[in-house]
This record gives sequence, structure tokens and C-alpha cells, in this order.
Amino acid sequence: MTAVNHRDGEYVRGDVHSNTVESYFATLKRGIVGTYHHVSEQHLGRYLAEFSFRHSNRAALGVEDDVRAANALRGIVGKRLTYRDSSAG
Repeated sequence: MTAVNHRDGEYVRGDVHSNTVESYFATLKRGIVGTYHHVSEQHLGRYLAEFSFRHSNRAALGVEDDVRAANALRGIVGKRLTYRDSSAG
């Protein structure tokens, strides 16, 4: 495993750097603070899946709005989101 050592002032070694993960977490944090305001532990996986999709389908990677929408729609085919009635016991 290759790693960079920030403590020694090293931030890039070949293709290895921390910018990608820092970018992902910055986008996640902006989404939570700016849009959702709160993330429940119960649905954390769904929030992470949404932001993973956003990160993998962003304009910086050449994915424009029409392709992003088609990818999102392709991902919901055959799926149904349901919630159990928590008062039903």
C-alpha cells in the first residue's frame, strides 16, 4: 500500500494523494449542512449512497445533466422505496 506522509510535508507521491477523498467529504458535508441539516443513523447508508452517486457522476468527470439523469433513472428500475409504519408494532 502506498501512502503519503503529511507530517513530513509530503502531500503527493506519484498518483497517490488525499485530494479525492477530501473532495468527497467536502461535498458530503456541504450536502448535510446545507440541505439535510441532520442525518439519522438509520438512513446513513442512503445518504452515503446518494453522495457517492453525485461524486461519481459529476461534471468534472465529464458527466453532464442528461447522462446523470439517465444514470439515476437506470438505478431505480425495478426498485420500490417503502417505509414500515413504526406505530404498527
